[in-house]
Amino acid sequence: DNLGKAKNLPSGLCIFDESWHQGVIGILASRIKERFHRPVIAFAPDIDQNADSIDDIVEIKGSARSIPGLHIRDVLAGVDSKHPDLINKFGGHAMAAGLSFNYSDYDKFCRVFNEEVENQLAPGALEGVILSDGNLSAADLQLEIAQQLREAGPWGQNFPEPIFDNSFELIEQRIVGERHLKLTLAHAELDTWIDAIAFNIDLRQWPNRECRRVHAVYKLDVNEFRGKRSLQLI
Repeated sequence: DNLGKAKNLPSGLCIFDESWHQGVIGILASRIKERFHRPVIAFAPDIDQNADSIDDIVEIKGSARSIPGLHIRDVLAGVDSKHPDLINKFGGHAMAAGLSFNYSDYDKFCRVFNEEVENQLAPGALEGVILSDGNLSAADLQLEIAQQLREAGPWGQNFPEPIFDNSFELIEQRIVGERHLKLTLAHAELDTWIDAIAFNIDLRQWPNRECRRVHAVYKLDVNEFRGKRSLQLI
């Protein structure tokens, strides 16, 4: 919530809480990255320490997630070369990395990390542009196409799964699980409705009963439930 209220976010975000466990900070960093489209490092106390309070914390460990246009390990290497006594150890690749350093250096690291991110950031990388493969016709919004795409994988970095975008009439919307939005959509040229789901949505924005149409960016998915296979948009 505090991040959401900030008017001028740094280019590189560092977040820490003494109650966080190392097992969840990677997921947390990924979600904050998706929300603000900035490289994020989430930190937690070293679980090998017997710290009863924040005053007892000696070392913290971080899990970093990056955005296209920024090699996060190169950023950490840049920080390490300019401040060789700051980071205890680090490693990773273009989109994810891990590191550790002394908790007493946290404020300094936040500052120099942001400086190095801004130094290495590709122009326009923070704009959060979604590259789509375009609209799908009604004839292509079919289970068979989704199955063909599934078999064409595996997808990965530099070989992303195709994504598409269309405008739909929004027929129904409801929350499933804790934070997932289940949608029923209508296409002007289709006689049947289409199921869709959006994961980890902002509950302050959805469900939105005033919304009648959506411009959706999606992947085609094969949904299997009780032996029945159907098309689903993600």
